[in-house]
Amino acid sequence: MPQSQFQSFDDGADPSLGPARLALLRGELARRGLDGFVVPRADEHQGEYVPKNAERLAWLTGFTGSAGTAVVLRDRAAVVVDGRYTLQVREQIDTRAFTPVDLAETTPEAWIEGNLPEGATLAYDPWLHTADGVKRLEKAVAAAGGRLVPVDGNPLDAVWNDRPPAPQAPVRPHPLAFAGEASEAKLTRVREALAKARCDALVVSDPHNLAWLFNLRGSDVAHTPLPLGYALVPRDGQATLFLDPAKVGDEVRSLLAPVARFAAPAELGPALQALAKTGARVRLDAATAGYALSRLVEAAGGKVDVGPDPITLMKAVKNRTEREGARAAHRRDAVAMARFLAWFAAEAPSGRLTEIDAVEMLEDARRQTNALLDLSFPSISGAGPNAALPHYHVTRRSNRRIEPGIFLIDSGAQYQDGTTDITRTLAVGAVSAEMRDRFTRVLRGHIAIATAVFPKGTSGAQIDAFARRPLWEAGLDFDHGTGHGVGSFLSVHEGPQRISKLGTTPLEAGMILSNEPGYYKQGAYGIRIENLIVVEPRDIPQAERQMLGFETITLAPIDLALVEPRLMTAEEIAWLNDYHARVRETLAPQVDEATRDWLVEATRAIGA
Repeated sequence: MPQSQFQSFDDGADPSLGPARLALLRGELARRGLDGFVVPRADEHQGEYVPKNAERLAWLTGFTGSAGTAVVLRDRAAVVVDGRYTLQVREQIDTRAFTPVDLAETTPEAWIEGNLPEGATLAYDPWLHTADGVKRLEKAVAAAGGRLVPVDGNPLDAVWNDRPPAPQAPVRPHPLAFAGEASEAKLTRVREALAKARCDALVVSDPHNLAWLFNLRGSDVAHTPLPLGYALVPRDGQATLFLDPAKVGDEVRSLLAPVARFAAPAELGPALQALAKTGARVRLDAATAGYALSRLVEAAGGKVDVGPDPITLMKAVKNRTEREGARAAHRRDAVAMARFLAWFAAEAPSGRLTEIDAVEMLEDARRQTNALLDLSFPSISGAGPNAALPHYHVTRRSNRRIEPGIFLIDSGAQYQDGTTDITRTLAVGAVSAEMRDRFTRVLRGHIAIATAVFPKGTSGAQIDAFARRPLWEAGLDFDHGTGHGVGSFLSVHEGPQRISKLGTTPLEAGMILSNEPGYYKQGAYGIRIENLIVVEPRDIPQAERQMLGFETITLAPIDLALVEPRLMTAEEIAWLNDYHARVRETLAPQVDEATRDWLVEATRAIGA
């Protein structure tokens, strides 16, 4: 069995360390005259994936999920997590030291309001909270009758004796052949947006936006090719990139010399202060800029303009080169998926496979493309009840044998020309009528999104219900969004576009999203069908408005053993047959004979 090069199966949790580390932090807080401290999962850039030296929440509590907040007071502490992690958090923390709290029932601010003693001083690190986040904390602390104060140095860092060093992965160019637009042109667009917003400069605090704007990539965090750093883009004059000099080689410096200068991260503060002293209005990204940046600008006499970074929307709309790259990446990835699925179909009935076996074999199939640079996220490989956890992470301890029933695998890859993300739910042996019913309802919702046609200006929230109607008709639903944005050799979770009840950004031609409705029966099984889709223009004769639709670019069979055709309309069956015909025609010439034989059967046409 091949071994994973990109995914760890260690859960990283050691609940026994929590009480001692909590005592260390409380000792440091007492030394500073503080009664409490807020520990978010975020780093200075509010990223989903953070470097090891920013895993403060995991170090303190043992909880390794991608979102959460700890609040530490003198006599109690809580770890607040969302619905993805309510089970995981109880396994990873010492519940005698930390109280697990469900975000759906109690926000961190509500917990603070209910537990902070009157007159107590609660501290926070202003680099790890946005301006809006600080306002929420201020409101909660005021309601409790306490005092909220920023700290200049993080007290947790002061007691984290074996804290890893900051990452120093080399920054590398992202060639124009993949980026499709030069940095000069991108900077011109950004400056036009600044002029329209009447801002004098933009602080680029989101490393994804920095990478896109300057056509750079890095390896500072797992699974997303980011160089961590900041940029300052004035409306007039040369931009400055604040990156660790050890990460920036001569090639990158030479390529960007016409448009940007380089400076050490420590120079960001003085540069902002110098700009602010001129009375400049500085745009700070509402989503990723730490409140410390606002304090720097305001203290020096500048004007803070907290709002959206214009790069975020520019990046979301992929140019022709990026779209073609995405299609090429998905064709390549589809060959790997076909090999994996054929292998799984042959081996799973034996009862010898485990969740980790499946992850390692799929990763090996992708490595055989000779183009795999990383996974785009840790693969979700769930058998039986583990499949009912939408964000399940398999570890050596949780690893289950794949037995008759349902198996779900959600995975993706990073290639230089594109980022992939695909989920397939697979039947292992006999499945129940209920499983086929639920799977078919999810499939019908998936098809409803894939075939949707909508006027320009429509948001993801307006079409999210299309995916839910077949489930709603049976009194069922799922709790996650139907789709998230996807980057171009960047983050597999990219905003602002999404298909969700909260997706208010209008969809535009060129955006890439996922289409992934699901159904989860707790303690039993889970179902999700995920393809990536590209928003494209739709030419409708005599249409009175500009219309849009979706192109599906993921190519992999959908398990027919779980489909109940009697629940589907003729149009839905036609879509499935057409999709499978395209999968077969694209992949058959590229796979070995055994995989081809399996593929022909897996993509056969079905009738009503």
